[in-house]
Amino acid sequence: MRALLQRVSHASVSVGGEVVGRCGPGLMILVCAMRGDGEAQADRLAARVARLRIFRDDAGKMNRSLLDTGGGALVVSQFTLAADTSRGNRPGFSAAAAPEDGERLYERFAQSLAAEGVAVETGRFGADMQVELCNDGPVTIWIDA
Repeated sequence: MRALLQRVSHASVSVGGEVVGRCGPGLMILVCAMRGDGEAQADRLAARVARLRIFRDDAGKMNRSLLDTGGGALVVSQFTLAADTSRGNRPGFSAAAAPEDGERLYERFAQSLAAEGVAVETGRFGADMQVELCNDGPVTIWIDA
């Protein structure tokens, strides 16, 4: 699985003008299941994200995790993270999991992250979504699991 994490002061995702998920201080997480991924990758990614030390401590150093800060997470599916731009001008997405697998693993990731103790809200898989966020730092981290 692949995830793009953005440390945020707040974030929200809307579908058709209706906010379907939001978080305050924490992480905006764009997640993509890749071909061949399974539940183990979703669980491992969730555990890594929950413990990744990218939040400031009292000394201003990135030394605290999402669990340490009590921050929330907004998890949004994004198959375009699987884009292959190595040939031509049109990206290919054949490395992304099939939609039914992608949805299952996206939901598994969100559930696993919540089981780690993180307050999780989500977008709507496969929907045309509008995402708003305020990147804090900015801090943006790419993770493959």
